[in-house]
Amino acid sequence: MTTAIDKAGNTAREEPAKPTHVIRTLLGSLREFKRPTLLTPTFVVIEGVLEILIPTLMAVLIDQGIAGGSMPQIWRFGVILIACSVVSMACGFLSGRFAAVAASGFARNLRHDLFAKVQSFSFTNIDRFSTGSIITRLTTDVTNLQNAYQMLIRLGVRAPVMVVVAWLFTYRISPSISLVFLAAVPILGGGLIALVFLVHPVFERVFHTYDRLNNVVDENLQGVRVVKSYNREDHEVSKFGRISQSIFNDFTKAEKIMSFNMPLLQFCMYATMILIAWIGARQIVASGNSSALGLTTGDLTALVTYAMQILMSMMMLSMIVIMVIISQASAERTCQVLQEESTVTDPASPVMDVPDGSVEFDHVTFRYATSSEKPVLDDITLSIPSGATVGIVGGTGSSKSSLVQLIPRLYDVSSGSLKVGGNDVREYDLVALRDQVAMVLQKNVLFSGTIAQNLRWGNPDASDEEIRHAAILAQADGFITEFPDGYDTHIEQGGTNVSGGQRQRLCIARALLKRPRILILDDSTSAVDTKTDRLIREAFHDEIPDTTKIIIAQRVASVQDSDLIVVMEEGRIIDRGTHEQLLETCDEYRSIYESQTQNKGGDLDA
Repeated sequence: MTTAIDKAGNTAREEPAKPTHVIRTLLGSLREFKRPTLLTPTFVVIEGVLEILIPTLMAVLIDQGIAGGSMPQIWRFGVILIACSVVSMACGFLSGRFAAVAASGFARNLRHDLFAKVQSFSFTNIDRFSTGSIITRLTTDVTNLQNAYQMLIRLGVRAPVMVVVAWLFTYRISPSISLVFLAAVPILGGGLIALVFLVHPVFERVFHTYDRLNNVVDENLQGVRVVKSYNREDHEVSKFGRISQSIFNDFTKAEKIMSFNMPLLQFCMYATMILIAWIGARQIVASGNSSALGLTTGDLTALVTYAMQILMSMMMLSMIVIMVIISQASAERTCQVLQEESTVTDPASPVMDVPDGSVEFDHVTFRYATSSEKPVLDDITLSIPSGATVGIVGGTGSSKSSLVQLIPRLYDVSSGSLKVGGNDVREYDLVALRDQVAMVLQKNVLFSGTIAQNLRWGNPDASDEEIRHAAILAQADGFITEFPDGYDTHIEQGGTNVSGGQRQRLCIARALLKRPRILILDDSTSAVDTKTDRLIREAFHDEIPDTTKIIIAQRVASVQDSDLIVVMEEGRIIDRGTHEQLLETCDEYRSIYESQTQNKGGDLDA
């Protein structure tokens, strides 16, 4: 069982999936690889039966051919032995090939299903799993399951077949000697069961520690500039080392426990071989005086071979059990993602068209987790007509971003209702709703590719002229054309080869290409100068007058021309009105305004 911390600071538990549900869920990723999955055990069974038949044929060859001095019998059974060996080898090759195809295909589909599932999550679902945890499940956990699956459909079939059929042949030769193997089974079985109970919790802990390790790596690489500017490399290395040491300690503990498997197996193997040799020798000596016992030299040779096959198969079973122990935790963690249901889903008969950009909050309360005592947003009532420009200001932690994230249903309201275009957002088809809502965040994300490719996220079918026009409106065309490759300039992952202000303007251009009914700017001009900020707002006013514009800003200058300004504090609206009205009626707004305008004529950011 794992835990995650949601945005409200609450601990959310990830409950382990039931074993039957885990198997059913994982098998759903087989799909087109069911055929090689079925062919693998088929060839394995043929291979195993032929391998078991070979010692019996060898015993007949010894007794009737070599001991009996019959050359025709030697040729006859020699050819049969060669044929069985060739067919067994061919089946072994085919079973290995199909097992590799089935396991690799299963892993490919499983990764695809996991990634697709994550893409369908709401922010509430994503908050339950850390970035590092999702990466671990897509990589380490899937690899464990791939290896376990390949071992199960091949060795997992071969080992039981070899044990059962070889024991039946042993029983046919000597019932008394066959009982020796039955005595070894409960000893090995008990030891393996003990290993399962002792090692599984350790591997669960290991994979959770892997999550922490990946989180540290992700956090460090994302903030590498901050790490270097504060000379905290040694601290980060030390933190990584402590987590890596924790993984080492847990793996060492698990390996120490599992190391008891081999001595136990060797004890059973050598004890069985000694008993077979002793009982067999007695029966051979006795058969010299009484033909009733009938154990020949060839029979003893076959018994020894079967003993090795049975014991080697038991060794395979022990390896499979260990692999299953390791992969069990991975299977449960993988199924936690696959079985997670999105908290935001389409209704049965969704509305497919957003009539206009009007937004109405009606006594909206919102919590990130149902167990939270204090709501993030508390009884919000706000009406925004279509085409209006609304500014939202407030101190850090006043839940401005949480408010606007409800509009495209990144989260759902906890109580009350939120309407867009006169319809509750929960009545819309998600794709239809989000196509009409464009968001530009303060921490903008650009993806690897050219500038043009990044801008076309807003509209994949946009022409070069439309892309440039959107860039001109966002005041981005100037710096883009200064690059040697212009709009074909390559953007590094995360947009690290452009400045913060350039990233913001590119993301504004990307949003404008959507031609949305609602445009949300979440402090998205904080990294540009006041002149560029003003030019962007003027372009909005002239080019998209019918689009509802909601602007979250720290600078009063960014919102003072808005039709309506909303002042928020601790998740509540404390006042609303125009710039002039709020200067007269709202102490909080007046305080923000005065703190920003007392130096250099208002060019100081808060």
